[in-house]
Amino acid sequence: MRRKLIPLGMALAAATGVALFAAFGSSPARVAASSHRDAPLISEDPSADNTDLYAWRSDDSGKQYLNVVSNWIPGEDPAAGPNYYRFSAAARYNIYLDQNGDGKPDVTWRFRFHNQPDPTDSFLGTTAQTFTITRIKGGATADNVIGTCSTPPANIGVRTTPNYHDLVTGAVCDLGHGIKVFAGQRDDAFFGDIGDIFDSLGIRKGTGDSGGGKDFFAGYAVHAIALQIPRGQVDPGGNHTIGLWASTDRRRVNVAGHAYGPWIQVSRLGNPLFNEVLVPTALKDEWNGDSPSGDSRYATFALNSILAHFLNVLYPQFGPFQEHNRTDLQAVFLTGVPGLNYTGPTLADELRLNLSVPPSATPNRLGVLGGDNAGWPNGRRLDDDVIDIAERAVGGALIGHPLPLGDGVDHGDVANLDAFPWEPDPQAGSDNTKGVQLP
Repeated sequence: MRRKLIPLGMALAAATGVALFAAFGSSPARVAASSHRDAPLISEDPSADNTDLYAWRSDDSGKQYLNVVSNWIPGEDPAAGPNYYRFSAAARYNIYLDQNGDGKPDVTWRFRFHNQPDPTDSFLGTTAQTFTITRIKGGATADNVIGTCSTPPANIGVRTTPNYHDLVTGAVCDLGHGIKVFAGQRDDAFFGDIGDIFDSLGIRKGTGDSGGGKDFFAGYAVHAIALQIPRGQVDPGGNHTIGLWASTDRRRVNVAGHAYGPWIQVSRLGNPLFNEVLVPTALKDEWNGDSPSGDSRYATFALNSILAHFLNVLYPQFGPFQEHNRTDLQAVFLTGVPGLNYTGPTLADELRLNLSVPPSATPNRLGVLGGDNAGWPNGRRLDDDVIDIAERAVGGALIGHPLPLGDGVDHGDVANLDAFPWEPDPQAGSDNTKGVQLP
């Protein structure tokens, strides 16, 4: 995810010819939305690339649930046939839960996907997959398989995949004990004006809080894994706060399409923005391979904000923006916010969620900055405007500088679902919404 806040810096540096990064001893950071194409190596391996992670509490008929949605494969064009997008059968996809704030997983949900034979009498590949789900507790090495399920096919079009939503609901898998899982193609819930952000941190209208932006992700899809788990199975008690992140593993060696050797983590994602914009390019690949328990080495990039530096260079009329000693940003990204979702002194990039905070009856897209403690950085809902929140936080909203920065895009192009699996159905490839119909 996506995140872009100031994304920009990088493009800016090139556009202005200013050595903005010299003071930080690194090359310009490659900025991206959330985690779409967040690091050099993973940008060459899209089927393993984490894009966004969401987690929030929902209440339904007197029961409380943890909902997790984790997306992979950035920028899927639904019309990209005949070999449509799917999860990699050679990768492991993981969702981790930290219940004590030490940056290490107490529970791991692991997903392995399996391809079906492709037809010999058609030019279309098989897009539906089966997958197994295992749950691993603590440092256990043995896999405890808790379910085998199937994905729906990609949404090719009304002739090939009619009644698509019925295929989706039929693929929701009940694992027992109140747990649901879904995996498959979804419309990308993330939204943002990536095009203008990359053009020297552009803002199309005002300071970005009055509309006028263009949603780059409109019409694009991702592959998602969604989990719904009763709160009582994950709430650690105490301060009721958990930390989550997702990752992808591949085998170390691949020879002629056959993978060998130990599993290596090639991508991960906790909070939106951290690796994408805060960590300099030279360290992005290393960050993707690290565990949150080792994130203290990256804390300086929260405390000393390159993004705030860009704001001072590009928009001095709105400043000054505090560049150093940003303990507020360290709390948002690495420890949790005291009194809200603090998990202790361990510095770890995790998406923290206080499960004792009830869902909001009137959700605010700005989350905590908008007075809604059920939104990011306390978890992350699909409609949370993390670009605007992050821009304002870096601008100083938590330390007395409440400038209404934003990208002019306040919501996605398609409404999210009000029930599991939450993200909208992908648009049909045959609709080709990004294409131009010629006369």
